[in-house]
Amino acid sequence: MRADHVTAMVAALVVTAAVASAEVTSGPQVGESVGAFLVTKVTGNPDDGVADGKTLCYRCRMGNKPVVMVFARSADEKFAKFLTKLEEELEEHADDQLTAFVNMIGTDAESLKKAAADFAAKHDFKRIAFVVPEEVENGPEDFKIARDADLTVVCYKGGTVKANHAVAKGGLNDDMIDAMVEASCNLVD
Repeated sequence: MRADHVTAMVAALVVTAAVASAEVTSGPQVGESVGAFLVTKVTGNPDDGVADGKTLCYRCRMGNKPVVMVFARSADEKFAKFLTKLEEELEEHADDQLTAFVNMIGTDAESLKKAAADFAAKHDFKRIAFVVPEEVENGPEDFKIARDADLTVVCYKGGTVKANHAVAKGGLNDDMIDAMVEASCNLVD
């Protein structure tokens, strides 16, 4: 019986260590303000009143609404799973004006725009806007998006960060997805 208890404790520590090692510090932190920055809308969320191809400050456009702002360096099936769950929450909390936008970041704006459009179309996202920031490599400099963060999720309301999750490449898992979706829900509670 004691061996089973020790085995369970070791397994729990391994899982905790794996989750902790997947997280990095990236982006505006809890309590900080989210500043203005320019992006080009690629696709998604036709109800936001922004035409595809338009350059604007999406942060400014969202005003004081509860927002899930994502910075992503890659888009794989785990990322799609997160966005699918997030989109369900956006639909459920539409009356609360919960909204989201994904900033695709990397080295080449045109390639990112094409990849974002293809990814959004493949997964049929309706409520999430996909954008490419003018500071394409790492997003706005003052946001301090970490180079080792494959995904940075900033939940803010009234321009103030309420939650932040950042994940290293390959670190996104179901527990992280659930935590990020829960943080988005907490914006409207």
